[in-house]
Amino acid sequence: MTDPTRLFLIRHALVEPSARAVLYGAMDVALCDLALRQEAALYRWLAFRLPKPAHWVVSSLSRTRATAAAIFAAGYPEAPLAEEPDLAEQHLGEWQGIPHEALTERLRHPPHPFWPHGAEEKPPGGESFAELQARVAPVMEGLAARHAGGDVVVVAHGGSIRAALAHALGLTAHQALVFSVKNLGLTRLEKHGADWRVAGVNEEPWTPPNPD
Repeated sequence: MTDPTRLFLIRHALVEPSARAVLYGAMDVALCDLALRQEAALYRWLAFRLPKPAHWVVSSLSRTRATAAAIFAAGYPEAPLAEEPDLAEQHLGEWQGIPHEALTERLRHPPHPFWPHGAEEKPPGGESFAELQARVAPVMEGLAARHAGGDVVVVAHGGSIRAALAHALGLTAHQALVFSVKNLGLTRLEKHGADWRVAGVNEEPWTPPNPD
């Protein structure tokens, strides 16, 4: 038996309020400065929890690189960041930048029960979630092959992490949208030979309440 390849996937930190007011998709938006300060304990936990050493990967969007920098600043030894453009968030085409309430009239298919649009819905000039899933799958296989038996930290997006989970579990794009992926939540996947294993989803520190 060889050691599994372990992938530690983190969704980027919360983005600035002006971006959250619209559908930002693959737009390159900044992180929220206030959230960066308020979530200091979460960054310290990630710096402690993540494996050392590890190969670090970010998407082509700056919010993933900024999130990695914040984890390094919280105590993780700084590491080179490899960029994987195909781990970027779903490109929403002409929908990017519109208010959330303006989306309904643009839909051609019923929305997903847990997402504003269905997995097969393709925005004009953009891509469907199913297409996002198709581009993320080979990235996951490539990372597992190139770093066999090692540890890989991936700072990515809610969409690309859902797509990675769907690939590991053999889910449809519709089923993948059932997952809720929290900002700075930790998802762990393992590759054992030809098989994927889901070791954890949305891990985060938890402190029991003071009984007093």
